[in-house]
Amino acid sequence: MKIRQVGFTLIEVMVTVAIIGILSAIAIPAYTDYILRGRITESVANLSDMRVKMEQFFQDNRTYVGACANGTVAPLPTATALFTFTCPTLTASAYTVTATGAGSMSGFVFTIDQSNVRATTGVPTGWTTSTTCWVVKKDGSC
Repeated sequence: MKIRQVGFTLIEVMVTVAIIGILSAIAIPAYTDYILRGRITESVANLSDMRVKMEQFFQDNRTYVGACANGTVAPLPTATALFTFTCPTLTASAYTVTATGAGSMSGFVFTIDQSNVRATTGVPTGWTTSTTCWVVKKDGSC
């Protein structure tokens, strides 16, 4: 009577592990970039909203001075685990609102000003900055 053995050989298992390793080497970085791009929308959405509020403040007061404060029509967005927001430039006729990345978004810095100039002034290693748009992909595209 013959006993038939059932199962996988070591070679078959090693080939399967190698295929999974190759797929992981491609998929994990792509997924990480996808997650980063999704998180960027939080900052740019808040900056776009802040621009509208700053213009409303200017229409009411004929100056940007005093904006970005609680109790006004243009308070800064609440800081999150991913971004903090500041108004480093605030004069009678000009403003700049900045979103600075924190935690997993560290390195990203997005700005907008009174002329609606959107800029990416800081990015992590491997990304490209832009003085004319908010970068949403590693290659610097907007």
